[in-house]
Amino acid sequence: MEPLLSGHHSPLPPSEELRAHEVVHLPSTTSTMDEAHARASRGAPAGTLIVADEQTAGRGRSGNVWQSDAGRGVWFTLIERPTDAAAVDVMSIRIGLTIAAAIQPLAVEPIQLKWPNDLFVAQRKVAGILVEARWRERTVDWVAIGVGINLYVPRNNNSATALKSGITRNDVLLRVIPALRQMASICGSLSTKELLAWKARDLALDRPIVSPIAGIVRGVDSTGALRVEDSVGVLHEIRSGSLVFAAP
Repeated sequence: MEPLLSGHHSPLPPSEELRAHEVVHLPSTTSTMDEAHARASRGAPAGTLIVADEQTAGRGRSGNVWQSDAGRGVWFTLIERPTDAAAVDVMSIRIGLTIAAAIQPLAVEPIQLKWPNDLFVAQRKVAGILVEARWRERTVDWVAIGVGINLYVPRNNNSATALKSGITRNDVLLRVIPALRQMASICGSLSTKELLAWKARDLALDRPIVSPIAGIVRGVDSTGALRVEDSVGVLHEIRSGSLVFAAP
């Protein structure tokens, strides 16, 4: 059996180093996302960070379970309270770009992004993002940014991978959290620079898919929508669903 990652025995970095308001460390929880929503509903401010050693019921997109065993990855949720609705609409894309840039030096190969919010290395998933917003009428009350990053390859999962050997949880947090805090202050839709950055990392660009609709992926637009060209050349803008590649 592999040992627990030594970095998980080290204290978490102080909030000042992470540019967080507060760092909450939980040895075990069902889901940092659920904990974040509970705290945000009680008024936890932007920059509240919940980090768990393990999640017993970690959540991915579309009700999927995120395997998050103790010592084998970085599992956290960050609470933010943005005020710009357009920024909230593209936050999954923006978070993916931010984390990819932050942890690229810790990966063995270039990090690619799969719409809307998965990070891949060498065609295998290394990290996932789950973004959930709570609205009060037409105003966003808070956003919970849930992130899982593999430090070891998950057991019995041939479709996943991990960062370089020897990377600690604190190595990741010190790169990712300050970058996310800065990202949360950005307003508006995706910029030209961000669209170019996405294109450079786009795992699906010009590849055939069968879901959410059948066609060829042609990137994303400034609103974060997936652009898919169908068999007769019509471009569709897809805003929800999971991207599934066509069989080779």
